[in-house]
Amino acid sequence: MSTYKKEFGTGVQNAAGTLSGVVEGQLWYDSTAASFKYQYPTLTTAGSWSTGNNMNTARTQVMGAGTQTQGLAFGGFNLSNVNTGATEFYDGISWTELNDLNTARRDGAGNGTYTSALAYGGAVTAVVGNTESWNGTCWAAVNNLNTARRSVAGAGADNTSALAIGGSPTTAVTESWNGTSWTETNDMNTARQRVSAFGTQTSALVFGDNVPSGNAALTESWNGTSWTEVNDLNTARGYSGSAGSDNTSGLAIGGETTPGTSVGNTELWGGTSWSEQNDLSSARLALAGAGTTSSALAFGGGEPPTVELALTEEWTGAGAPVGAWSTGGSLNTAREYLAGSGTQTAALAFGGTPPITGITESYDGTSWTEVNDLNTARQNLGGNGTSTSSLAVGGDTPPVTAATESWNGTSWTEVNDLNTARSQLAAAGVDNTSSLAFGGRIGAPRSALTESWNGTSWTEVNDLNTTRGRVGGSGIQPSALCIGGDTPPAVANVEQWNGTSWTEVNDLNTARSDMGTSKNSSTSALAFGGANPGVPAIYAVTEEWNGAAWTEVADLSIVRAGLAGTGTTTSALAFGGSPTTGATEEWSSSSNTVKTITTS
Repeated sequence: MSTYKKEFGTGVQNAAGTLSGVVEGQLWYDSTAASFKYQYPTLTTAGSWSTGNNMNTARTQVMGAGTQTQGLAFGGFNLSNVNTGATEFYDGISWTELNDLNTARRDGAGNGTYTSALAYGGAVTAVVGNTESWNGTCWAAVNNLNTARRSVAGAGADNTSALAIGGSPTTAVTESWNGTSWTETNDMNTARQRVSAFGTQTSALVFGDNVPSGNAALTESWNGTSWTEVNDLNTARGYSGSAGSDNTSGLAIGGETTPGTSVGNTELWGGTSWSEQNDLSSARLALAGAGTTSSALAFGGGEPPTVELALTEEWTGAGAPVGAWSTGGSLNTAREYLAGSGTQTAALAFGGTPPITGITESYDGTSWTEVNDLNTARQNLGGNGTSTSSLAVGGDTPPVTAATESWNGTSWTEVNDLNTARSQLAAAGVDNTSSLAFGGRIGAPRSALTESWNGTSWTEVNDLNTTRGRVGGSGIQPSALCIGGDTPPAVANVEQWNGTSWTEVNDLNTARSDMGTSKNSSTSALAFGGANPGVPAIYAVTEEWNGAAWTEVADLSIVRAGLAGTGTTTSALAFGGSPTTGATEEWSSSSNTVKTITTS
């Protein structure tokens, strides 16, 4: 059996206040307060959405079932303005096409799992009551609804147990499925269409309505026998997506507030009332949802008047540990458009403006110390490596330069230049013997050029897919990320390098250039701050990359662009930036709260 001393390497310590150096989960005795205390991870108070890979078939009025990591999308109305029976499976990363519905249709309902689902109702040319059962491989036609309808809501655990609720022509009819046939049960209190629902056959919630009806915020709860009116949505709407387990816990996702107006509003049902959460990244209506309040999926839908979408977003609910930025020691020389390398406790800051400088400073986790300058003063340069082995690449003096310098822990040495002089580029690499330099500007034009450093010279390799400057970068020479930038305008594009070529992956949630980034990896990265001159806007936004999608996490304390960053997704550093500042912030992947142990 593990003991406290074995876990933390010490017994319970005494301190007058907070114990110095305390770590998450550690217990101590506060002699001032005469109480035991411990560190507890701070949790999110509201969930958030991150971008997932698109469906193969863009569509609105889509039906769905399953979970965030085992989702099913079927039916809908596609970009060719025809009904589709397309069925796709989501494995938590990407969508795979499976066998189609037997009856192509839109605007029906679905429920169940990726191996046991039900599709019912909808529209072909006229409304239909067609019901199909999914066994994990193919769809089989089974007994129809008693009342044919579209804009219907569905709830249920699998293909043997379901509810079909409301719909168009406007109705309050509720039908229950027993695995063989539909039976009419007690109606909703208010007839309506374009409703959404989540839950099971015996415990469900239905909400929303066709917008002009005036019933668009109505919510009713099902106890297995009858419907009861409960508290309304905060944002009245119809055509929402939904996710949830029963009538005590679920999500209302997106929808239509006025005819032709889509929203990204997300609300959480806690069993008694709705609370507003973080919005979808892309507002839309007639989308589908799957999963639970802690882990949900939203996919497809439309942006009026005619755009069908293939977008996928993943929901992480409240209650997850949350990272935070805290204030570190300021640079001795405030500046912007500088570069950085190293870790949170052993970092290097070099170059920047105003005025254009070669000043180099070293960070020990507490404060910055001036060390030997770059040989070529410059701004808008790239940098990579460690505090004892770094490269400074390109930039402008002005004009743009191809200069490359190598840091040995004490001083900079000029080495072989880039093949193409440029500024506003990014660099990725483990040290001064290995680097990848990409993007930037060659004077006025933006660049897609990529060059690889072998410790002696630069070699041109395959270009980026999107030409751009003011990019962010993370990773190492054989595995890197190119993040955001401007073409112009500012873009959200992200590309991943596999050692040979670049592949487009999921975009940032917020398009921007001139951001700071962590440096460690192409599968785990942070992008923070930045600007979009076209808005115009400067951001404090921080997003985390998990190898598949970006999730918004805690903002920087100071809004800024043109900053430098380094470190990892669990321990990053942000420093400098515009408006001109020397401010330094330190990122911790999960912040802690002091908890007091009480006894009764």
